[in-house]
Amino acid sequence: MNRENKRKKFEKGYYKTHPCRESFTCKVCGRLVTPEGAGSDHRNHCPNCLASLHVDLEPGDRASDCGGIMEPVAVWVRGKGEWAVIHRCRRCGSFSSNRVAADDNPMKLMSIAMKPLGQPPFPLEYLQEMTDRMGGQGDLSPWAAKGEKGDG
Repeated sequence: MNRENKRKKFEKGYYKTHPCRESFTCKVCGRLVTPEGAGSDHRNHCPNCLASLHVDLEPGDRASDCGGIMEPVAVWVRGKGEWAVIHRCRRCGSFSSNRVAADDNPMKLMSIAMKPLGQPPFPLEYLQEMTDRMGGQGDLSPWAAKGEKGDG
C-alpha cells in the first residue's frame, strides 16, 4: 500500500464511508476473520466468539487509543427487529453496540441472550412467593410444569 493511500485510510471517518476489506486474526479465539459473509461492508467483530477490539470512539472513527478487547455481554433488538451485540471493553469498561453479522455464531448469540434467564439476580423460589402474594394461580411445583394437578 503506498503512503498516500495509507494516509487516506487513517483519516478521521474513513471507515464510515469505505468498506473494510481487510482480514484479521481474532485476539480471543485465534480464528482468521474475513470480510466475506458478514452481510455488510463493515466487519467489526469475530463471527465465532463475537469479540471485537476497542478501536472506535464513534462508529468508524478509529479514534480510540484503548485497544482493549471488547467482549460480548448482551444482545438487544433494534427498532426494526435487527439484533445487535453489546460489547464491554475489558480494559476501560466502555460499552458499544454492533449489529449482528449474517455469519455470526447462532449458538453464541443465543447463549448470550439466554444468560439473564439462566442466572436471574434473585432465587427462582422468589417467583413462587411473589405469585402467591399477588393471588395468582402460578405454581412452580414439579407437577405444575407437566400440567397435572397436585391434589392426588
